Amino acid sequence: MKQKQRTQVVIIGAGPSGSVAAALLHQQNIDVIVVEKSTFPRFSIGESLLPACMEVIEQAKMLDAVTAAGFQFKDGAAFRYQDRYTAFDFNDKFTPGIGTTYQVQRGNFDKVLADEAVAQGVEIRYLHTVDAIECLANNSVLTIVDEQQQKYTIDADFVLDASGFGRVLPRLLGLEKPSHLPSRQAIFCHVTDHIDTDLCQVEYDRNKILISVHPHSADVWYWLIPFSNGTCSLGVVAPPHWLAKYGDDPLMVLKQLVIEEPGLANVLAHAEYPQVASTIGGYSANVTQLATSNYALLGNAGEFLDPVFSSGVTIAMKSAQLAAGVLGRAFAGENIDWQRDYAEPLMLGVDTFRTYVEGWYSGELQTVIFHPNPAPKIKQMICAILAGYAWDTQNPFVTQSQRRLAVVAAICAD
Repeated sequence: MKQKQRTQVVIIGAGPSGSVAAALLHQQNIDVIVVEKSTFPRFSIGESLLPACMEVIEQAKMLDAVTAAGFQFKDGAAFRYQDRYTAFDFNDKFTPGIGTTYQVQRGNFDKVLADEAVAQGVEIRYLHTVDAIECLANNSVLTIVDEQQQKYTIDADFVLDASGFGRVLPRLLGLEKPSHLPSRQAIFCHVTDHIDTDLCQVEYDRNKILISVHPHSADVWYWLIPFSNGTCSLGVVAPPHWLAKYGDDPLMVLKQLVIEEPGLANVLAHAEYPQVASTIGGYSANVTQLATSNYALLGNAGEFLDPVFSSGVTIAMKSAQLAAGVLGRAFAGENIDWQRDYAEPLMLGVDTFRTYVEGWYSGELQTVIFHPNPAPKIKQMICAILAGYAWDTQNPFVTQSQRRLAVVAAICAD
């Protein structure tokens, strides 16, 4: 084994939360090493960003690089159910702040962020995997396997787990616990879309993610995320037992389900599909604790809800921003309580998103979204959350999310 190394912070994973956290820590002159098991670019799901992300990207001094990358402009979200169509313009929202963002191929997007972190002076070690961790009283010792399969150790004052669905620390430290959200399965692929809005017989806006609901099963929904190169990310989410009746070929299942939603079928009438589609299931996850004096879990490494409102990258970046701020105070000598200073503030927004995810599947939120005459102020408040501003305590649909949603849904249902 190589000689032990030392740093102030080790970050596991160079995805959005890892790269952003590393840049924010480097700005504060905190020594950081990022270990990443893959090489970039690499495929990742979660391609539709929310405007709230952009403020964190700007704080990390990565906005110019992201803007220059040529990603698809996004200014809102559109929803379709049977003959009903509604759109949310993220500029017309309750919460002040940026109202536009991008739809991104995550392989390219993640590489842009990681490369920008390196350009700022961050060290990222690709093809390095965390094999073990020992949490001690004042530090942690990580055992790392490098690209030559040689082991070495790093002594770190603190560890940030930004490993996403890899969930390295929850797995190594036994932190995982089941999500209370029902198990769902997603089938997805990238299609060459050939969408011609002049020929579409239904309304379509390439600057918005399109969420379509299956006409006969309201808990089954589709995403269509357009990219700037003429392709789209296409996916369907449903209970596993519901999908099983369609057979075991994911691509054929996806194609059949597109046919069953006439509006989506019209938009994708000339699409070219790949040879195979991918599937992922049981992705909702939770942990027993988000942070201690040794480590903090960022983004999906801590909790993942559901892809319906594209909250994953936003939660990841918010967690990176919060953790970097708390670590800056800790290394400056402040007395830090990670539950009070990190976990509770982060969970404010996560729990807000959770309300609307659960409301989507219960039907309450769909009742509100597809109401033909929405109250403008209420739509602006919900729009702010859909835009990622789930931490705005001035918004009653954040601070009283469950009660407010239930009341408005009951009114809309009358």
